[in-house]
This record gives sequence, structure tokens and C-alpha cells, in this order.
Amino acid sequence: MALTPVRLGVFGGAFDPPHRTHVALVEAALAQLQLDELRIFPTGDAWHKVRTLSPAADRLAMAELAFGGMARVVVDPREVRRAGPTYTLDTLRELQREFPQAQPVLIMGSDQAAALPTWHGWQDILAIAIVSIAERLESARSDGSATRFDPRTLPGLPAGARFETLELPPVDTSATDIRARVARGEEIAALVPPAVARYIDQHHLYASA
Repeated sequence: MALTPVRLGVFGGAFDPPHRTHVALVEAALAQLQLDELRIFPTGDAWHKVRTLSPAADRLAMAELAFGGMARVVVDPREVRRAGPTYTLDTLRELQREFPQAQPVLIMGSDQAAALPTWHGWQDILAIAIVSIAERLESARSDGSATRFDPRTLPGLPAGARFETLELPPVDTSATDIRARVARGEEIAALVPPAVARYIDQHHLYASA
């Protein structure tokens, strides 16, 4: 009888900076998705980002501070070290070669899931990974139901695409807001892990010129 594949969580992002919603998502994924390991991938050359990201070394260091002490979590630096644009498909293919027994579980928010058809090689991504869509309860409709993104409505969805839902607690912190608060000299201690707040202060990240 075939062995059950190892479930390997894959969670990427700019982490500029990592904040309490990121931490809540990682904790929820570990609790709900039966993952043997969860890998955090700070992005390198983010082809889809309009703004310039903070230096990769800083974002990698902050990710280590935010997630490095969590059981079953590994901060993986490969995307910040990879030359050229960062594509999730390349990372998934590398993981396939390194862990051929593993089933990747790609974790993303519903906004990212809705934009999947714009991703490089998105149909190939869905052939490799189960996509776990992180959902917060949205504002209820008048009938009391909640709105949810349905990935089955994606145009061109390949046959056999697999999706799971990850339930998130009602926290919604924005990295954009955090950067703006720092630039205004405001306090962010409640929005990011304490070690990340100290790093931002010590390295003068996001401060206005």
C-alpha cells in the first residue's frame, strides 16, 4: 500500500514587514491543514510588485524573527537568492525535486486566488499543489450568510485542480499601513511581533527621508 504523501505547506510573500496577520495565518495553517512542515518564502525579485521592496536581507531577517521559532516552520531563503524574477512555479518545481514524496499545499489569500490566472504558469501550479485559500468571515449579507470566493469560478480552471479552505481569525493587518505608520513616527508594537518591531527601529526601516 502506498504511503500517505507528506504535506508540505508553502507560504510566500514580500513580508515587508511580516505582521500579526501573517503569524495568525501560519498558526491557523499548522492547526488546520495537517502539515508536516510549513515553509515561508520571502519573495525575491517580485515581478508583480509596482513599488520597490525593502532589501531582501532585511525582509529575510524579519521573517526569521517572526517565524523562525515556530515548530514545523522553516524560513526558506531560496527566492531572495534566486537571480531574476521570482515565480512560484519555479519554487514548487524545486520542492518537487528535493521532496518527491511531498504534496505541496500552497497557501494564499482569497484576493491572490482570484488573481491566479495572471500568475506565471498558473495551470502548472495547480497540477502540482493543493491551493489552500485563507478566508476571513466577510461582512454578512442581509440573510446572515457570508461572502466567500469560489475558486471553481476561475476562467480556464484545469481539470483536477484541488482547493482547501483555511479559516482565519478576524485580524486584518496591512503591511502598507504599517510602513506608513512608521514613516509618520507612530507606534506599531501591536501590529508586528516584538522582535520585528525592534528590528525595524534598529535598522531605521520605513522611516521618512
